[in-house]
Amino acid sequence: MVVLNKIYTKTGDKGETALGNGARVVKHSMRVTAYGTVDELNSVLGVARLHADDDLDTLLRRIQNDLFDLGADLCRPDMEKDAESEYPPLRMVDAQVSRLEAEIDEMNADLAPLRSFILPGGSALSAHLHMCRTVSRRAERLAVELAAAEQVNPAAVKYLNRLSDWFFVAARRANDNGAHDVLWIPGANR
Repeated sequence: MVVLNKIYTKTGDKGETALGNGARVVKHSMRVTAYGTVDELNSVLGVARLHADDDLDTLLRRIQNDLFDLGADLCRPDMEKDAESEYPPLRMVDAQVSRLEAEIDEMNADLAPLRSFILPGGSALSAHLHMCRTVSRRAERLAVELAAAEQVNPAAVKYLNRLSDWFFVAARRANDNGAHDVLWIPGANR
């Protein structure tokens, strides 16, 4: 259990922060940028939830919890060393990715096939879910960039890849199962 009785520590006043393993790094490190973007996504998702019905809100709440798991995973760089510790850190698992895939398939079953690209918008919820989609894509790009330089849990990257697809399908669902999607008309304003 986490207990926070003092919010500010002053330990970051010189531009450094602590990772989950206690190592100090600069706040603009790739790892901090990656898990910071996951945190940003979680905040954007919190706004989207304000517009969700009960069923979708339940799914979004579960994703918010997953995003904290993901942040905890990304802030621990020593996967081999950590796996041997008495208290192994929280890591994303393939079952979380599989759950997203099952939910995507279930939501997508009620949607008409796309015949055009769609623009973010339609309903307020759909617009917010498209914002979640784009922030999750940025988080994924940062996690992939981090993985090219340092060790990253492959399930974390897979989760982010699936999550942006999940948000896309959920955004269509939020537009009356695609009936109110805003279609892109190529060259419409030439």
